[in-house]
Formats: sequence, C-alpha cells, structure tokens
Amino acid sequence: MSETSNIVRITAFPGSKKEKFVRNDDASFEVYVREPARHNLANKRVREVVAAHFGVPVGAVTIRTGHRARKKILMVKSVGFNK
Repeated sequence: MSETSNIVRITAFPGSKKEKFVRNDDASFEVYVREPARHNLANKRVREVVAAHFGVPVGAVTIRTGHRARKKILMVKSVGFNK
C-alpha cells in the first residue's frame, strides 16, 4: 500500500458558537470551531475536525499555509483516500 497526500483548502471560523464542517461547491471547506484564535488552539481543533471528517489520525493532517490566517491549505496523508 502506498501513502497518498491530498490538499484540502479550508476557511476557519474560530470562536464560533457551534462546531460544524461545511463543504462548498468549489471543493473547499468551511470549518467552524469553538476555540479562540489564540495560542494555536483553533488550529489544533481545525486539524482534529478535518481528521475526523476524513477518517485519518490527527497526525496525518498538517497545516501547510495559513497558520495565522482564516484561509488555510492543509495536507491530509492517508492510504486509500476516498472522501
């Protein structure tokens, strides 16, 4: 089995009242998280939510760009990426 990497484009909404994961028409996603955009809390939760959606461990999701921005590009590594 070979490991594949997939690029995922998201817009993060930290400090939201409810958490949700929304797929847009252009194959990007909106991720709403309760954690504030301080001390890397929102980024950690975004990685957890994306990992849960794609069914991979949190360690398989890395933020490539946008550590301090709402628009982020994430790399999701997995075997047999189907979603």
